Amino acid sequence: MPQISDSNTSVTKNNNKKVDKNISLFGHFIAFVAICLSIFQIWQGLHSSISATYFRPIHLSWVLILIFLHTPLIKNCEHRLFIPARLFDIFLSLVALFCAYRMYHFDYNDIDYLFYGLKPEDLYAGTALVILLMEACRRTVGWIMVFISLLFLSYSAFGDLLPSGIAIKAYSFEELIQFQIFSSNGVFGSALGIAATTVFIFVLFGAFLEVTGAGKFFIDLSFAIAGKYRGGPAKAAVLASAGLGSISGSAIANTVTTGSITIPMMKKLGYKPEQAAGIEAAASTGGQIMPPIMGAGAFVMAQFTGLPYSQIMLASIAPAILYFFCTIFYVHLMACKLNLKTVSRTQATWEVMKEGAHHLIPLVIITLLLMIGYSPLMVGIIGCAAIIITSFLRKESRINIQQFFEALKSGALMALPISAACGAAGIIVGVVGQTGIGLQFTQFVMDFSGGSMFIALLLISLVALVLGMGLPVTAAYIVLAIMVVPMLGDFGLPVLTAHLIVFWLSQTSNVTPPIALAAFAGAGVANANPVKSSIEAFKLAGGLFIIPIMMAYTDLVDFNAPLLSFVMAIAETLVVIIAVAISVEGFFTRKIPIITRLVVFAAVPWILLSPFDFGYLGLVVIVLFIIKELRVSKSLDKVEH
Repeated sequence: MPQISDSNTSVTKNNNKKVDKNISLFGHFIAFVAICLSIFQIWQGLHSSISATYFRPIHLSWVLILIFLHTPLIKNCEHRLFIPARLFDIFLSLVALFCAYRMYHFDYNDIDYLFYGLKPEDLYAGTALVILLMEACRRTVGWIMVFISLLFLSYSAFGDLLPSGIAIKAYSFEELIQFQIFSSNGVFGSALGIAATTVFIFVLFGAFLEVTGAGKFFIDLSFAIAGKYRGGPAKAAVLASAGLGSISGSAIANTVTTGSITIPMMKKLGYKPEQAAGIEAAASTGGQIMPPIMGAGAFVMAQFTGLPYSQIMLASIAPAILYFFCTIFYVHLMACKLNLKTVSRTQATWEVMKEGAHHLIPLVIITLLLMIGYSPLMVGIIGCAAIIITSFLRKESRINIQQFFEALKSGALMALPISAACGAAGIIVGVVGQTGIGLQFTQFVMDFSGGSMFIALLLISLVALVLGMGLPVTAAYIVLAIMVVPMLGDFGLPVLTAHLIVFWLSQTSNVTPPIALAAFAGAGVANANPVKSSIEAFKLAGGLFIIPIMMAYTDLVDFNAPLLSFVMAIAETLVVIIAVAISVEGFFTRKIPIITRLVVFAAVPWILLSPFDFGYLGLVVIVLFIIKELRVSKSLDKVEH
C-alpha cells in the first residue's frame, strides 16, 4: 500500500513538473510576442511605411492576441479546466489572426461593398473582431466597458423602437459592421489611432525609465526635499507622485509604487491608515495631469482638438501645479491638526541629485522637443533612445540586454488595456457620429441646467463620475469629449478649455466613492478601510473639481488672455482652494468655529456666480479671513516664545 502511494506521488510530481515547464515555455512565448510588438511599433513610428488604414487593424489584432495569451480565461493553473481554457485562449488568438488577415487584405479602393454589401468572409471577420474586442475589454478593463459599448450598439440597431424624442433610424447588422470595422469612424478611428502610436511609445518610454531606477530616484528626491518639514512623508508622497506621473500611465500603478514606501512612513509618523491611503491616491491621480507626460487622454486631446501637444502641455502647467498645491495644503492642515513632527533624512538633496540627476535628462529632452514642435510620436522614440544612452552615465542605472528586453515586454503589456479600451471607445464614438445622439444629450443637459453653466458643470461632473466607475480614464474622457464638449462650446468656452475641463473631470473616478480604484489600491497597501480611504482621497483631490470650474470662469488656460488676467485667475484659484480646504478641515492656524467655516465656504460660489462683478466681495471676505488668522498665529507664537 505505501509503495502504491509513493508511486502515485512520484507520478503527480512528474506531471506537475511537466505542467510548470509548459507554463514557463508559454510565458517565454508571450514575452517574445510582446517584445516583437514593441519592436514593430518603434519600426512603424520611424518609417510609417504602413498606412493607418492597415496599421490600426494589425495593431489591434496583435493586442488582442497578447491579451488572450497573457490574461487567461482561467488564471488558476490547478483548476481542472485550466488546460481546456488555455486551448480556448489559443483558439481566440487564431481567430484574431484570421481577422487581421482579412482586414489587411480588404480592398478599400473597390467600393462595390458600399453598394452590394460585404463578402461573407469579411462580415464574419468583422463580427468576430467586435466579439473578440468585447472579450478583451472584459478581461483587461471590466464588464462596464463591455456593457456601455453594447448599449450604444443596441441603440444603433434598435433605435427605431424608442420614444420619439430619442428614436433614430435603425441600422442593419451588416451596416453596423461595415461602419464600425470597415471604416475609420468606429473601432479603427482616431481614439485607437492615437493609442496605437503616441500613447504606446510613451508607455514604452515609462517602462524604460522604470528599469533604470528612475522611480527610486524620484521618491528619494521627494523625501530629501520634503522630509524635513511637518508631515514630510505625506508631502514627499505628493511630490514623488508628480514625478512618477512621467513614468506610469496609471494612477493605480502610481499609488502602489510610491505607496509601498510612503504609506508605511506616513502611518509611522501618526497619520491614520485611511488618511495615508487617501493622500497617496490623491497624489498619484495628479500624476495623470502633470506635464510633460500626462495621461494617455492628453494625446487623444491633441488629436481631437487639432492643437499641438506642446500647447496642451503649456496650458496644463499652471492647473497641475495648483492641484498639487491643493493636495499639499490639505496634507499640511492634517499634519498641523494631528500635531505631527518632522522626520530626519540621512541624504541631502544634493547627494540624491548627484547620484541620479541623469534620470532627468530624458525628461528635459522630450520637454524641449515637444516645445519646439516635434511630433509626440517621434519625441517618444527619441526619449526612449535618450534613456538608454543616459543610463550608461552611471553604473547603477546601466541597462543590460535582459533589462532592455524586459522594458520592451513591460511596455507592450502595460499598453494592452489602453488599446483595448480605446478600440471599444471607438465603437461609442462611431455610434455618436452615426446616430447624432450627442446633439440630443447636449440639448437635454442644456434644458435641465436652465442655461446655467455652473449647473451644467455639476451635471457633467456627475456623468464623469458615473462613467469613471467602470471605464478607464482615457475611455471616460473620449466618451465625455464626444458628448459634452459641443455643449461647453455653446456656453462660449474655447475648444481647449472645454477639453481640459472634461479631461480633468474624467480623472475624478479614481478618488471618488463608491468606486475609487486608486483609493482602494492605497487602502490595500495601508491595510485600511477602502470606503473611508476613498472619502479621504475625495477630500484631498478636491482640486479635480475646483480647478475645472475655475477654468470655465477665469482665464486660467486661455492663451489669448492678457497676462494680468492670467495672474488674477491663478490668485483667485489659490484663494478658492485655500477657502475650501479650511472649510472642510475646520483648521487653519488653529481650529475654526463652524459658523466661520460656513461663511468662508459660502464666499466661494459667490466669487463665481455673483452678477455685476460683485464676486470680488467674496474674494475680499476670504482674503481678510486669511490675513486675520495669520496675524493671530503670529501673535500666539510671540506669546509662546
